[in-house]
Amino acid sequence: MERGWDVDALLDDPGVEVVVCAGSGGVGKTTTAAAIALRAAERGRRVAVLTVDPARRLAQALGTEDPAAPPGAGSDGGGGGADAPAPDEPRRVPGVDSSRGGSLDALVLDARRTLDGLVDSALPPARAAAVKANPVYASLATSFSGTQEYMAMERLGQLRAGRGTPAGWDLVVVDTPPSRSALDFLDAPTRLASFLDGRFARLLMAPVRFAGSARTGGGLRAAGGRVVGALAGGAAAAMDRVLGGRLLRDVQALVEGLDEVFGGFRDRAEATSAALRDSRTAFVVVTAPETEPLAEAVFLVDRLRSARLSPAAVVVNRAARAAEGLDAAAAQRAAASLRGGTAVQRQAAQVLDLQVELLERVERERRLVTEHLGASGTATALVPSLDGDVADLAGLRAVGAALAGAAPRPGAPA
Repeated sequence: MERGWDVDALLDDPGVEVVVCAGSGGVGKTTTAAAIALRAAERGRRVAVLTVDPARRLAQALGTEDPAAPPGAGSDGGGGGADAPAPDEPRRVPGVDSSRGGSLDALVLDARRTLDGLVDSALPPARAAAVKANPVYASLATSFSGTQEYMAMERLGQLRAGRGTPAGWDLVVVDTPPSRSALDFLDAPTRLASFLDGRFARLLMAPVRFAGSARTGGGLRAAGGRVVGALAGGAAAAMDRVLGGRLLRDVQALVEGLDEVFGGFRDRAEATSAALRDSRTAFVVVTAPETEPLAEAVFLVDRLRSARLSPAAVVVNRAARAAEGLDAAAAQRAAASLRGGTAVQRQAAQVLDLQVELLERVERERRLVTEHLGASGTATALVPSLDGDVADLAGLRAVGAALAGAAPRPGAPA
């Protein structure tokens, strides 16, 4: 049988500096991260929560979107007026109980803005503008595999760098981009750096580099440069035929610019990745009580352990719940005895039938959870479905209370 999770012991431990919520999309991962962050803040921690694409009403509850923003604006909806910080800058969440000295700031990951900031900080203004105007750059910022995880790692490093300052945080909660493997988040810097350092990038840059070498060299060195440059030029000509001349030049220019941009990032990413791999970081795997999400959760737990990263808990969201103290067999007998009675009795029988269905679903889900997670030795928290979408702090408190083992009561403080 799976064991329960003492979430408050984790959140009260000053040695825990980062909580990473990992899992596939559509299982309530963002809500779980926000609920953990709120509970930690109201227990006295100074918390920053980094979310990825929160639902609009949840974003409004966290203060990362203006309620007046047009529907569909998402994290780019701005809000709060011209002087308000952008959604990907930390904003103090209103309505948090700070009586124990805690606070909560929230921000939404914007991979494009984070990448723009890296380019602006690493290059002179004219070169930065040229890189950002490159037609391939927009695709890299929004569509390239690993870019979102890469930028999440960079943003986390920036948040951790704020520790120890008067306005710094002592806990950062991270809602990772949807992924089948939490290690995608940890390994993203290595994968993108490998692209920039890899054979394809070197081949793209070879004509440029050898042309420069031939211009500055002399004698035998220049002759050698011309020979190698000719070979590189032949490779470039082949790629030119495949990619097209304009696209090849755009890619070459972008790789050359990003080589400088990511040089300093590699060191920062390695430091952040190292911190994520020690006892300062707790991983929480988020799933749902269905076969496929649970199988993915088991896969995640195994992958984390194979990387010597022990998950703190598995959170199973949206679990069915039925009336407490109700026995399915007794309810079935009572319903059967009422079906032939008055209209009111028949309605009561229908209500009992619904409760029996819920009880059967609860039992079915618990069997699934036990089958998948019971032998894992990982602490498990079941979060029952609430009466509606979690769209305010009261709903987040209810989720936090459920994580701590209390029955969820939407609208009531934890």
